[in-house]
Amino acid sequence: MRKSQILTGIILMILVEPGLVKEATAHPCGQTFLSALVQLVPCTLSVVPFSTLSPNEPCCTAIKMLGQPCLCVIANGPSIPGVDHTLALQLPGKCSANFPPCD
Repeated sequence: MRKSQILTGIILMILVEPGLVKEATAHPCGQTFLSALVQLVPCTLSVVPFSTLSPNEPCCTAIKMLGQPCLCVIANGPSIPGVDHTLALQLPGKCSANFPPCD
């Protein structure tokens, strides 16, 4: 399976996950929840289960642009199929974003 097929599959799982659509309007990031997830697509290969890849520059740029409040909403939200939650929580630190921990 090619990298683009994997990324497309993960995006589709994210967009059709009913719990995520419901959550899209029930948090501080408002309508940007799904778009925030899409912006994090460059991080996909760094957060798939058992990944040993460091985040790339586009991933770190997305992390820094989204900011801590929206990242915490995503981190505290429903689980996302194909994403290792522990690896995802490590991204800001790996990207030198220096955000405070999420509550």
